Amino acid sequence: MNGAITGDIVGSVYEFHTIKQKEFKFLKPKCCFTDDTVMTCAIAKASMDYLDNKDIELFKSNCVKYMQELGRKYPKAGYGGMFYDWLHSDNPEPYNSYGNGGAMRTSPVAFVSSSLDEALSLAEAQSSVTHNHEEGIKGAKAITAAMYLALNGSSKEEIRKHIEDNYYELNFTISSIYRKYRFDVSSQGSVPQAIEAFLEGEDFEDSIRNAVCLGGDADTLACMAGAISECYFGYPEELNIDIYLPSDLREIRHNFNSKVKEFKEQKKR
Repeated sequence: MNGAITGDIVGSVYEFHTIKQKEFKFLKPKCCFTDDTVMTCAIAKASMDYLDNKDIELFKSNCVKYMQELGRKYPKAGYGGMFYDWLHSDNPEPYNSYGNGGAMRTSPVAFVSSSLDEALSLAEAQSSVTHNHEEGIKGAKAITAAMYLALNGSSKEEIRKHIEDNYYELNFTISSIYRKYRFDVSSQGSVPQAIEAFLEGEDFEDSIRNAVCLGGDADTLACMAGAISECYFGYPEELNIDIYLPSDLREIRHNFNSKVKEFKEQKKR
């Protein structure tokens, strides 16, 4: 979750001001959180509840509850039109989107799962409340799978093979596509690129730089790449992202980190 939020904040200043290079100040004063962070925090709240009850149907309803709750609190975070309408609906229903919304907010579920199957079930559950198109769900599951495998010691070669066997062909490099890559919010047009940004990254920060240099939907590309990179490289705690977050989102982030730490300790017993 920390990696996803960091990527979102770093990429926020480049979403509509594309930078086709990796050399830039990593965290600028003008950086800010966007809808990616708000919705990641919503899924984090639902995931913490899931750890207490292990009820996937309740998890789905909590995703809706917390997404609407936080989304309405931060109405100018940068939501798409259809999602904005969903946030304010009294009867929110999925709208068959194949966008990357499910993929960009999925990161918390990888940390609260005891198996890959459980992680994928949670990824589908949280995506399907809005992005229930098969491509939208596929994107959420691909990011979650890469995260879960990284958290559990898989090599980059093993992660790449799993993604190519089950989700997307990764038959490109960042250097081969970054000049011609354009704004694309579809799962199929952004999730593979974010995964490749991680796979080519030399460390946590480098993976996010790979994603940002593609341009386009830079905050979401960096959010997804950062989510996986945290699981593989670890998170650089010296990055002070709290200064970019309001108090309630900071609290969710810290509560989630504490809950995940407890969960890990329980699994070791």
